[in-house]
Amino acid sequence: MLENLQVNVKIKLSVLWTAVMFCYVYGDYFELYTPDKVEGLLKGVNILDTPFKLFSAAVVMAIPAFMIFLSILLKPKISRWLNIVFGTLFTLMMLYIIYSSLTSWYAFYVLLAVLESFITALIVWYAVKWPKVVRKQ
Repeated sequence: MLENLQVNVKIKLSVLWTAVMFCYVYGDYFELYTPDKVEGLLKGVNILDTPFKLFSAAVVMAIPAFMIFLSILLKPKISRWLNIVFGTLFTLMMLYIIYSSLTSWYAFYVLLAVLESFITALIVWYAVKWPKVVRKQ
């Protein structure tokens, strides 16, 4: 029989945020291979066409990166709350991306967004179900 160790919820959440980040990075990387993407970037035609939009995108992408270590370092109450809030927010964002990316060239993006939605929903689930301390009386 194989041993199945209990993994602390903080580690589970951190690992899930790491998996989400890999999906984000691969999705953005693979997008470079879609038709006219590189030419548009070279000509300055893209969705992040202003400093404010680029900064906003950086802030949005910094959140999952920070959640990787905040999930471990923060006190459980704060970590739980942040994981529920940001997990829900990113699940909703990915569901919108699924809806808005339904084309043959973006099937890879939809696949990754489905995975991201599932992972961020798991983050919310684990945070909501965070084990409570049982005090002996």
